[in-house]
Amino acid sequence: MKLQRSQIVNGLWILAICLILFTPVAFHFRVFIIGQISSFFPVEVVEEGNRKVHGDYNWQLVDMQGNPKDFHSFKGEVVVLNIWATWCPPCVAEFPSLVKLHQDYGDRVAFAFVAEDERERVAAFLKKKGYGLPVYFSRSTPPKGMEGNSIPKTLILGRNGEIAVSEVGAANWNATATRELLDNLLGE
Repeated sequence: MKLQRSQIVNGLWILAICLILFTPVAFHFRVFIIGQISSFFPVEVVEEGNRKVHGDYNWQLVDMQGNPKDFHSFKGEVVVLNIWATWCPPCVAEFPSLVKLHQDYGDRVAFAFVAEDERERVAAFLKKKGYGLPVYFSRSTPPKGMEGNSIPKTLILGRNGEIAVSEVGAANWNATATRELLDNLLGE
C-alpha cells in the first residue's frame, strides 16, 4: 500500500498536535500563547467610589528560607499580592510582566508572591529564570477574598486596604494603567 501525500501531511499534523498537547512542549506552548494573548488585556481597575476595604490581614506566611511573615505587616502599604504556581501556564505567562513591575516598584510597593506549590519546584523555577522575588507560602487559611480558588489571582491594595484591583487569570501587569494606578496609590 502506497501512502498518498495527503495522508503523510495529515499524519504529520496529527503527530504535531499530539506533541503539543501531550508532552512537556504543551506547557511551554500554552505559556507562550497565553502570554501573547494576555499582553493585549490590561488590568481592570476598580473605580475609586466602588472599592471595598479589605480589613482582614490575618494571614500567616513563610518565606523561601522558612522565616515566618505575618501578612499584617503589609498593612498601611500599597500591596501587590499574586497567588500563583509553577505548574499553572497562565501564572508562568504573566510572571515576566510582574517581575518587570517588581523591578521598577519593589522599593516603594510591598510585593507578595504566594506560591501554591512545592518549595523545591518554586526554588528551581526562580533560579532557572533568575527571578529574585519575595515569594511566600501560606501557613494558614488566607483571609476571605484573598484565597486562590482559581489562579493566578492578583490583588492590588491601597494603603487604607481598599482593593483597587482583583484580577483572576493572566494579565499584562506592566501596562501603563497599572503603573498609573500604583503611582496614584503611592501618592495617597
